[in-house]
Amino acid sequence: MAEIIQKDGTWVLAGDVLRLTPGRDRSVSLLRKELGELTVPLRALAGISFEQGRKSGRLRLRLRDGADPLLQATGGKLAEPNDPYQLGVEADRYGVAEYLVDEVKTALLLDEVPSGAVDRYLLPGPAVPLSVSAGDGTATFDGECVRLEWNWKTEDAKAAAGTRSLAVADITAVEWHPAVGLENGYLRFSVRHAPTKAPPKYDPSSVELWGFKKDPLMALVAAAVQARLPHPGAPVADVPPQRHKELAAPPVEHDHDALLRRLRELGELHRTGVLTDGEFAHAKQAVLKRM
Repeated sequence: MAEIIQKDGTWVLAGDVLRLTPGRDRSVSLLRKELGELTVPLRALAGISFEQGRKSGRLRLRLRDGADPLLQATGGKLAEPNDPYQLGVEADRYGVAEYLVDEVKTALLLDEVPSGAVDRYLLPGPAVPLSVSAGDGTATFDGECVRLEWNWKTEDAKAAAGTRSLAVADITAVEWHPAVGLENGYLRFSVRHAPTKAPPKYDPSSVELWGFKKDPLMALVAAAVQARLPHPGAPVADVPPQRHKELAAPPVEHDHDALLRRLRELGELHRTGVLTDGEFAHAKQAVLKRM
């Protein structure tokens, strides 16, 4: 067993897992505290590194693409303080950090863990139920349904639609973006047969975020939902036949123009990663047969 204990947190290599526990120091981010301890199987790792600095260093884990729903939902946009796969290391513990890195690398080598992408999630995602209030609303998720409720800061046109309930079965994608500079962030759910180009400020399936302290917690909601959606790398054979029909079928019209629009929609879903290459090819072929 290899272990390093810091104010920022504790990392322990125990057998075939790496346990990451956030520290209790005031500097530890709210997101990491709420996320709690992570048990990362070695087969989910693509690598580990340690960067030394004059006064402090940093341990970094690199996960295999598609292994963690949190990273999938946030798309690499988590700021460094919120990233659970980084650990600040004090200068007097550099030797311990280097020892941990060597032990993890040796374990990966002995277990012959590949570094390539995976076709299913190897971490379960945040525990549910979850409820987060930030920006212009509150997002609650019980594992089956997302509930979006609005506050007094919500735009009237958006609030007029009332509380929004979205079943996981109707959600095709979820994304979280932090506020950057003068640009607001958002938590957005893409809903089957209800495409929209409305900005998050007016979209009843989005929560707009303004860069305040609790904004990153919305990433936990995004990750919990992402963990229950079809994995973007899953083989097409693993997707239920009904899913193929829903992807291929136009929602309302069946004329030539509607089919062309459906092809464009499928192309966009494929481009943004909602559909795998196999799903896209199958759905595209089904649409073309209707034309």
